[in-house]
Amino acid sequence: MKRTVVIGFLGTVLDFVGRGKDRWSRWRPSVGLCMQEDLLVDRFELLHDAHSTGLADQIREDVAGVSPGTQVRSQLMALRNPWDFEEVYGKLLDFVRAYPFDTEAEDYLIHITTGTHVVQICLFLLTEARFLPGRLLQSSPDKDSKAVAAGKVSTIDLDLSRYDSIATRFQAQTREATSFLKSGIATRNAGFNRMIDRIEQVAIRSRAPILLQGPTGAGKSQLARRIYDLKRQQHQIAGPFVEVNCATLRGDGAMSALFGHRKGAFTGAASDRPGLLRTADKGMLFLDEIGELGLDEQAMILRAVEDKRFLPVGSDREVESDFQLIAGTNRDLGTQAAAGRFREDLFARLNLWTFALPGLAERREDIEPNLEFELDRFAAREGVRATFNAEARQRYLAFATDGSTPWTGNFRDLSASITRMATLAPAGRINADTVADEIEGLRRRWQGAGGGAADDGLEAVLGVEGLAGIDLFDRCQLATVIRVCRDSRSLSEAGRVLFGASRTARKSVNDADRLRKYLARFGLEWDRLRG
Repeated sequence: MKRTVVIGFLGTVLDFVGRGKDRWSRWRPSVGLCMQEDLLVDRFELLHDAHSTGLADQIREDVAGVSPGTQVRSQLMALRNPWDFEEVYGKLLDFVRAYPFDTEAEDYLIHITTGTHVVQICLFLLTEARFLPGRLLQSSPDKDSKAVAAGKVSTIDLDLSRYDSIATRFQAQTREATSFLKSGIATRNAGFNRMIDRIEQVAIRSRAPILLQGPTGAGKSQLARRIYDLKRQQHQIAGPFVEVNCATLRGDGAMSALFGHRKGAFTGAASDRPGLLRTADKGMLFLDEIGELGLDEQAMILRAVEDKRFLPVGSDREVESDFQLIAGTNRDLGTQAAAGRFREDLFARLNLWTFALPGLAERREDIEPNLEFELDRFAAREGVRATFNAEARQRYLAFATDGSTPWTGNFRDLSASITRMATLAPAGRINADTVADEIEGLRRRWQGAGGGAADDGLEAVLGVEGLAGIDLFDRCQLATVIRVCRDSRSLSEAGRVLFGASRTARKSVNDADRLRKYLARFGLEWDRLRG
């Protein structure tokens, strides 16, 4: 069996009740825990300072009288001020690091009943952090027992999940936090729900940067704001929420907006400007579309995140700002970094906690609960409640959840759609005619945004979802390539037509291979197109 070892601080008040015989009728925690019938203490590491050496000797003698098998070892700790947290923690940590723990042969109990409150807190922290590899032990008087001097003892298990009432409350708070991050929407997409659970854990436990990836309109900005609100509710953050769309920052103005400037730093700098990073001090900075920042701005952002310091434009003195960073992007920053368009060191710093938000087309089961959320938002904003009749609701959901509906603008498209219908609803009742008009309008908008989607035939080749991820620039080029492929008798012939001008400038030509690689970018093959 393992030996039981108690580590505890001498109680100069509770352990000292005089030296006469009547001390045996009083409860003394350090002696009492060695008098327990169901707790055999093999060794007692009794910590004390130089002023309490005499009392420690008395306790050692008394323990020997009631528990001869217990070895009491005095551990002198030179404390100038037992109420100084820094000193006490440092001395205890030194003791712990030097102590020869043997967890294979010994069980350790950390007695936290005696000593100053500072000592008790430090012992708790060291045990929770596993510097002290044991369980917490508390003792108390037992007035109902005949053995008054012995008192009673109990262990504290730091695994809170073992305590039913605490575990139930913790689970309820966790559910409340994840619901808060989802704006109270009862989302049904399993992957999205798992991601929100992980974000809740990270948001509560970490101040490291968070990277939110996803297409425009997927909800990155709203989620960043909810993370901030959650941390503020938990009293983990006190400063403001500062949101910056990096796509709107250009040239010298980007440096000034982000990092501030000194008066006279450049033409038009009539006064000092603190900059958005300083404004976010003690709070949260959300850099949306961070991939649009220039490399110089990225370098200064990295310095500000790592050192909490940066240099305003035109200043020779650094300033400080302590903020948590959330970055948003619709780009693949890993690919951008490999191509030299994004700093690899900044990407590495951001990539600790990366979460990819799916678009609305990937979360069609969440459209219905978001429908109610948007109607509630409309009512709160406009002061008018709008609802669907049964036929209209069924028709709109059938359209919205159909796999051919692209939702290229994601949740922004959905929000705008509900707003239009609620605004135009006769007497606040969205009917089938209102829904039919809205569906027709959405289809026209998506076709217009696609540059003539009804005519280029790409939807039949790539599908609605595949087509939604292609820029208009690439779409126009791809439509021409496919047309030429279909009009050509072979891959090589199509390559000669498409690359007729540029091929003359190259020493070696393989137009077929060049065309094959181009088609592969979009998951297409020559045989499939000809078929």
